[in-house]
Amino acid sequence: MKRIAVLTSGGDAPGMNAAIRGIVRACAYHDLTVFGVNRGFYGLIYHDFVNLSINSVGDIIHRGGTILRTSRTREFRDVNMRMRAKEALDYFGIKALFIIGGNGSLCGGYELSKLGVKVIGIPASIDNDIPGTDLAIGFDTAVNTVLDAINRIRDTATSHERIFIIEVMGRESGQIALASGLAGGAESILVPELPFDLKDVVERINAGIARGKLHSIIVVAEGCCSAIELGRKIEEMSRHETRVTVLGHTQRGGTPTAADRILASRLATAAVDLFMAGEFNQMVGIQRDRVVGVDLQTVVEGKKEFNQDMYELARILSI
Repeated sequence: MKRIAVLTSGGDAPGMNAAIRGIVRACAYHDLTVFGVNRGFYGLIYHDFVNLSINSVGDIIHRGGTILRTSRTREFRDVNMRMRAKEALDYFGIKALFIIGGNGSLCGGYELSKLGVKVIGIPASIDNDIPGTDLAIGFDTAVNTVLDAINRIRDTATSHERIFIIEVMGRESGQIALASGLAGGAESILVPELPFDLKDVVERINAGIARGKLHSIIVVAEGCCSAIELGRKIEEMSRHETRVTVLGHTQRGGTPTAADRILASRLATAAVDLFMAGEFNQMVGIQRDRVVGVDLQTVVEGKKEFNQDMYELARILSI
């Protein structure tokens, strides 16, 4: 029986377990043997492999995190360590490596492909910043986690007539801030991709208060600015009480939404289909609700465009 291996790497994302399950069950359908690699590229270097059967992935579709665990492995930047990883795959007779993760993980896969490893990538990142796919596994869950927090914070913001700043994840990407801010009716959304004028933010707050609004919600991506410093400046300029909430890693955990479970299942099955068709060094992505294969080099060297139209829509509707 042909053998494949699967690993999860980098930041965890809700739906990774659903993707692992999808790979194992689709492989069972095609009589393929699956090995899981624990702790991402670290486990690949140090031969931490485990056999994955249909039973071993039962009752995980609803679980957050990853049963294979994950890590960020600086050692993998060394070509000698990558060669060691390739040797491990050869030793176990692995015909292809499935990598579930974000940009850094897919970059690692691309480097392995240069050494002759057959790689298939599956995008999983709550930041949704991976080129070649409209959606990444985990994004929908993270946005809904933030949206739930916005709804709760709005209640106390209204009761106390306060300004609330909510900091969300996104060092280089404002995708979570944009989607949750639009869905949550935020007055302002601040993202790393676009500059902002603090005076304009304060003017929007004051205009809302003048119309009788009882609160203001500002969603800011962590890579844009310091939410705490921003809160201090806004309170000084607006002369209204301002509070800051940093959501942090609560956005990574939790039960994946139906949308993320379905996306993970579709992408995982498509990845196995690529393997069966003899197509490698690609990432499976979703474009206009269709699953497509995207050249791994194109993904690694590309950059996802920020949705300016959606940002403008959020600005218009927050008037």
